[in-house]
Amino acid sequence: MSVGEETRTDEGRPRQSLGTSAARNLATTTKSVPQMQEISSRWLLRMLPWVQVQGGTYRVNRRLSYSVGDGRVTFVKTGDRVEVIPAELGELPVLRDFEDQEVLEELARRCQQREFDAGSVLVSFGSPADEVFLLAHGRAEQIGTGPYGDDTVLGTHADGAYFGEQALIDPDTIWEYSVRAVTACTVLTLARQDLEQVAERSDSLRAHLQSLRSIPSQRTNDYGEAAIDLSAGHSGEPVLPGTYVDYEARPREYELSVAQTVLRIHTRVADLYNQPMNQTEQQLRLTVEALKERQEHELINNREFGLLHNCEYDQRLQPHDGVPSPDDLDELLSRRRGSKLFLAHPRAIAAFGRECNKRGLVPETVDVSGHRIPTWRGVPIFPCNKIPVSDTRTTSIICMRTGEEEQGVVGLHQAGIPDEIEPSLSVRFMGISEQAIISYLVSTYYSAAVLVPDALGVLENVEIGRWR
Repeated sequence: MSVGEETRTDEGRPRQSLGTSAARNLATTTKSVPQMQEISSRWLLRMLPWVQVQGGTYRVNRRLSYSVGDGRVTFVKTGDRVEVIPAELGELPVLRDFEDQEVLEELARRCQQREFDAGSVLVSFGSPADEVFLLAHGRAEQIGTGPYGDDTVLGTHADGAYFGEQALIDPDTIWEYSVRAVTACTVLTLARQDLEQVAERSDSLRAHLQSLRSIPSQRTNDYGEAAIDLSAGHSGEPVLPGTYVDYEARPREYELSVAQTVLRIHTRVADLYNQPMNQTEQQLRLTVEALKERQEHELINNREFGLLHNCEYDQRLQPHDGVPSPDDLDELLSRRRGSKLFLAHPRAIAAFGRECNKRGLVPETVDVSGHRIPTWRGVPIFPCNKIPVSDTRTTSIICMRTGEEEQGVVGLHQAGIPDEIEPSLSVRFMGISEQAIISYLVSTYYSAAVLVPDALGVLENVEIGRWR
């Protein structure tokens, strides 16, 4: 800007007083600390009870349970063609722990792709069951007969689910329920005849199937745990049963994960530009905030210990009508005792609010650390933007019980590490380089553990884009 321009107003008249641009050269500005849009409420980090883990490993000892193949099946899609990943067939109880990759690839090739429109019947009650269904995409309801002869929904299946697995080894089994497509469904079917043909040419598969038929059924309780023999309601002097409580031989161990970065600051900046704000402190503050955001993201999404990937199959529910309704959250609560909190993406909370509005319901709120948090049945619903939203605008809602004493979900960390500034978070000076750059190693250690399966539940495939 020229001198002539500085002495004139915006309207072109001669300026009669000192301009603001010149005055700022003699004034001390009032400034904020550096701002950061990535910072969120991080309610999961706040609400999880944290357990001190010495040695970096936490072992969860449980009562012995008998696993029955309770995972999800994964598919790959090429154009209109859908194929099951061969190794994923090991999620079926019949093929659990079977590791012959060539045989699994042959079985995967024999799977037949079928398409069903919404409202179509996939299987009918009472008909012979001779194939297993792998649901690649869509939602289907399992329909049974109610106590008065009417139809009742026994459950809902969605992407990755399977049903009818017993048909692969029992030639006399029938469908004890019907399955109806709620949406358009893409399924893969594997027939018992194909399994038997492959077994005729494969010694490993034939031996595996024979071993399944020869293993006696184990006595278990309703949760799949080894039964404890008891006697009750007796009189006189009967011989009481003897028993013991068996434990898992190979309990799961959680190793602390780590998020790290190296913060670099030039000595010239640290020496000369520390007024009125300390540059090193501000750089460190923003770096720590970013690490905590990553920590919460990992606690939700990490495949090894993240909550979304460590929920048991029978604790994963599907919304009855796609949208997150009060009925769905009631069902989620009914699967566990002492639920402490819900976690949901803010858009999912908004979608739940719309469903409440349709029914004329007003969820109560509770004060948590000065924040008004919506609740359902007295359980707070905390926002968490780390829960992913898919391209099809579906997400998940997490419900959990927390704490070691309650056999719930706990966070894991190790307080007291060297150069600690917060529990399990340290900043270590790494030296000054020949380029006069100061380096600090910033590290945080963490993990999460689900002590018993029913401590954690997930409502999956929640639609957040429907406004009707």
